[in-house]
Amino acid sequence: MQLERFKTDILPLRQMLFAAARKWLQQDEDAEDATQETLLRLWNIREQLDSVASPGAFAMQTVKNICIDRLRTRKEKTSVDGCRAEADYETPHAEIERKDAVALVGQIVERLPALQQTVIRMRDIEGYELQEIAEITGTQVSAVTVNLSRARKKVRDQFMKIMNYRL
Repeated sequence: MQLERFKTDILPLRQMLFAAARKWLQQDEDAEDATQETLLRLWNIREQLDSVASPGAFAMQTVKNICIDRLRTRKEKTSVDGCRAEADYETPHAEIERKDAVALVGQIVERLPALQQTVIRMRDIEGYELQEIAEITGTQVSAVTVNLSRARKKVRDQFMKIMNYRL
């Protein structure tokens, strides 16, 4: 995609991208940053945009992913601070229970089928996007979504089953 086509096809989407980012992030400054980052990413891959069926839809998906990443970062910062505050007041018994629960979830994940194990680790632990997982595993995004859902359900069900036995 040449500069002129980029100007006519992508830059007019700026307001729409900003509106979407503002809806997600709820702050004008953050939305502006996400919009700028989206346009920069699109500019950096402009040669590949010619093969995209709908550049507008691709731009919207890009801004959505950027907003989700920013929200995750915000959440992680908040939760890290929250964990530190809780850790100061956590009793030894509560700390042992938390560590046991984490270890139990790890054991349950190890018993999952290989693809479900890979998908849940890549998504929930390493933070990969669904599209990235699909590319790495050589499957469709829908298959990744199904395997992730099944893996999470199995982990949740097994965890609850074991925890109810302990009570």
